[in-house]
Amino acid sequence: MTPMTHENPQEATPRIGTLDSLREHLQWAIELEHATLPPYLTALYSLDPERNPEAAQVVGSVFVEEMLHLALAANLLNAVGGRPLLDTPEMLTPYPRRLPHGDPSFEVSLVAFGAEALEMFLRLERPAPPGAPPEGDRYATIGQFYAAIEQGLRYLCDQLGEEAVFSGDPARQISGAHFRHTGGSLFAVEDLESALGALKEIVEQGEGAAGGSIWDGEHDVFHPERDEVAHYYRFQELKLGRRYRRGDTSESGPTGEKISVDLAGVRPMSRNPRPAAPGSATRTAQEEFNRTYRDLLQLLEQAFNGSPKQLADATSTMFTLKRQAQALMEMPGGAGPTFEYTDDRGTR
Repeated sequence: MTPMTHENPQEATPRIGTLDSLREHLQWAIELEHATLPPYLTALYSLDPERNPEAAQVVGSVFVEEMLHLALAANLLNAVGGRPLLDTPEMLTPYPRRLPHGDPSFEVSLVAFGAEALEMFLRLERPAPPGAPPEGDRYATIGQFYAAIEQGLRYLCDQLGEEAVFSGDPARQISGAHFRHTGGSLFAVEDLESALGALKEIVEQGEGAAGGSIWDGEHDVFHPERDEVAHYYRFQELKLGRRYRRGDTSESGPTGEKISVDLAGVRPMSRNPRPAAPGSATRTAQEEFNRTYRDLLQLLEQAFNGSPKQLADATSTMFTLKRQAQALMEMPGGAGPTFEYTDDRGTR
């Protein structure tokens, strides 16, 4: 794998120079990947898939691949002897919120699908500019954050040796046998080569392959005859109303078939929903959604800490979340999920 920026990570001063710092930053990577999930889910749940099949397909595919990135980040942390944490209040700070340890000027919100959501997703997934330096904190782009992790991995392997860096239990790794429905690859991380492969998978699915390519190196899982564009360019397709086709570039823009978006086929929802009045039907539905979402976080944490079969239960929980969120959006007053961390697990 070539470095993800034009700066050579082996020559630059490392931002991540100790194993403890590496583990801390990989936990931040887990928090970063998770922070994108509620905004994508909210936009996806707001779409009527019969009236907006293409938009639902795009947002849904990005969400699934963000789940893949979350799993790869957990594999990376486990590989270097860390312990992934997801079932914590820090995972669900109120929206609007900043990305964990990211650019403080950028916030993500919970909004129904539309122009605001697309602009937010484009800012979230935008490629790092050529020559952009690695940034382990207050990163301008996600690619620069992962470039800092790559830099740290290379430095520590050079200083300590791979065996000292990759000291984690291989049994805690999650492989592709436990993850489906994405054109990407979920694989075990056991050495520097596989770790760099995991970073490459995350970055290229988000912002495109090295050299400014719009493609992520995979085939479209829904349309195998098509090459797949990276997340940033999938959202450009929705914004501009056309698909990219072979020969297109970031400069040319998409010149392929038209994509239609029916904004009337979007469930109404207030921006960054707040808890409804105590005792109301809406508040009860919000609290039930939040309990289910915490169930999901717990299942994911268990899966990433030695119980990979829990991913199947996590997938089942996603269907419950969808049903609960869409029921909320049908309630009066622009109701929607609040994605609050709750200590009230209730009874099942």
